[in-house]
Amino acid sequence: MNTQDVIIIGGSYAGMAAALQLVRARRRVLIIDAGKRRNQAAADSHGFLSQDGADPAEIARIARQQLQAYPTLTWVEDVAMDASGTRDAFSVATTASGTFSARRLLLATGVADELPSIDGIGERWGKSVFHCPYCHGYELDQGEIGVIAVVPMSIHQAQLLPEWGNVTFLLNEAIELDAAAREELVARGVRIEATPIARIEGHADVVLADGRRLSFAGLFTAPLNAPSTPIAQTLGCALMETPMGTQLQTSDAKETSVEGVFACGDVARMPHSVSLAVADGAWAGAQIHRTLVWPTAG
Repeated sequence: MNTQDVIIIGGSYAGMAAALQLVRARRRVLIIDAGKRRNQAAADSHGFLSQDGADPAEIARIARQQLQAYPTLTWVEDVAMDASGTRDAFSVATTASGTFSARRLLLATGVADELPSIDGIGERWGKSVFHCPYCHGYELDQGEIGVIAVVPMSIHQAQLLPEWGNVTFLLNEAIELDAAAREELVARGVRIEATPIARIEGHADVVLADGRRLSFAGLFTAPLNAPSTPIAQTLGCALMETPMGTQLQTSDAKETSVEGVFACGDVARMPHSVSLAVADGAWAGAQIHRTLVWPTAG
């Protein structure tokens, strides 16, 4: 295959939004996608203007269909295993489709979630256990909400969620509350539960270590995140620590510490949602195009 203008690793919302800007500028774009959307367990997507309540898989399907109407787009369903090179001369090796070359790279790989080590939480992730109240809070109909502590940022999550229902903050021996934090939580009407969690059952029933069962309309937690693949580290891209884990360090133009390598979406920003990923991807695509038009611009 001839050298592409841009290879995008990751074909979810951010990657496709970036691609749209580039193919509309008639640039040659290759998307390499492993088909692992972060929100694939969720039945509905909320908070995305014009798509509120839509199936996230359908949003992705329509977006891909629209992209593939542009003749300068190539889509490869495969796993990007390795990447190397320098600006104007990058190469990406895949598991089954060979090696591709491009002038620019965009990492839209998303992140992996490290959930609390609680029996029953994984199979409910995206169904009755969530991380974003703006995406899922309204549908809980102002019912009982549990917030499972993971990191100190969980305190902020517990303080915010009373907007959507009656909140119980489940410390689960993950954090300790000082007097000021406890006072602020109580002032927001948050109940504090210090007994550790034994497991989660049913829809969102929390069974505590002392045998008590607390039933909730939904549960929220703040999983730690890290890039879903090691490709950025292989390229030498700098990472940065956030209150929620590790993400790629980028400039305002979405360029990483490696010249010619850009990043967007959940792997390069927080907080996370479909609408924010789309906006971040659109901005990244436009900024990459700028470097192709004016290679020496600052």
